[in-house]
Amino acid sequence: MLIGLSIKALILAAIPLALVYVARGEDRYRRLAWVTVFFTFDLIVFGAFTRLTDSGLGCPDWPGCYGEANPFLAHADISAAEAAQPTGPVTVVKAWIEMIHRYLAMGVGVLIIALLVIATRLWRKTALPRYHPALPIALLIWVCVQGAFGALTVTLKLQPVIVTSHLLLGMGLLAMLVWHATRQSETEHTVIPADSADAPAALRALALIALALGFTQIALGGWVSTNYAALACGGFPLCQGAVVPAMDFEHGFTLWRQLGMTAGGEYLPFDALVAVHWVHRLFALVVVTVVGLTAWRAMQITASADIGRWLLWLIALQFLSGISTVVFNWPLALAVLHNAGAALMVVLLTILNCRVAIRGQVNEARLEQAAMTA
Repeated sequence: MLIGLSIKALILAAIPLALVYVARGEDRYRRLAWVTVFFTFDLIVFGAFTRLTDSGLGCPDWPGCYGEANPFLAHADISAAEAAQPTGPVTVVKAWIEMIHRYLAMGVGVLIIALLVIATRLWRKTALPRYHPALPIALLIWVCVQGAFGALTVTLKLQPVIVTSHLLLGMGLLAMLVWHATRQSETEHTVIPADSADAPAALRALALIALALGFTQIALGGWVSTNYAALACGGFPLCQGAVVPAMDFEHGFTLWRQLGMTAGGEYLPFDALVAVHWVHRLFALVVVTVVGLTAWRAMQITASADIGRWLLWLIALQFLSGISTVVFNWPLALAVLHNAGAALMVVLLTILNCRVAIRGQVNEARLEQAAMTA
């Protein structure tokens, strides 16, 4: 089974590796870094699709499916489980969705190993800071931890805190990969426009706050999804017909409990689900305000104006997609789109943070050099 899974991961990773290898130009490593970002983004979106279609237990064991490397080989076991419980967690379709998600995850792991191997070789050859293998090593460790939480997601039967942690680790991996890829483009030779000389220092704190708030909102959104609380607040802008409805924060935000249950083993009250949804909805206003302010501030600076414009459009679309999922009773396409928007927000905010950090460092180094030569 492990050999079969490894072969599938290698085949998946071989496609982008081959495309990078045959591409023209010298900086293939930078291309590979961005291709890995793209595949990780796809993995997160497909992971959202897996979660939203209730396919997380489509194969109730790990890492294979009923001890096999693919659902074809486990067809008899899957069909028997589906026949016994037609609307249950195990069906042929759900098994394939879950295994494709695992194949993609293993493919990303192979790409990260390739990044580490190539970065180590280039670092030894050139000693350029952007090739230092420290971040690729951290990426490899991170993706292994992410894989462990993927296993726990299955073995602990979709326990909400584990599933939400798995989501956050995936977003964290995406942010690290984006930082690494952006670092390949923003080097010590970056030309800093005249209006950007002092801007990075002013923008850096705001961009960091926006990224932190974005991750907090993603955690709250993951908590909504993993507790199946997306429709707990009927209607918009009111929740259950009130600005502040009846809520049970104690049970809603108890982390260590089974899906649909309280920590004491009783069924989770509906007011707890209302609390989970209401907090996510309220915090969205904070995130929209701060990210919108960050985008506006970034647009005032030539070096980050493009990211600012994209952020402004994205946060507006993300807000509308969140409202639409409630108004239209949580259709699958809109829910997946909302998750994809969250991942894209992480990408854009990470690029912005990386740009202002690197350009600030380059500007400070040049000012120091100018002072020494004066």
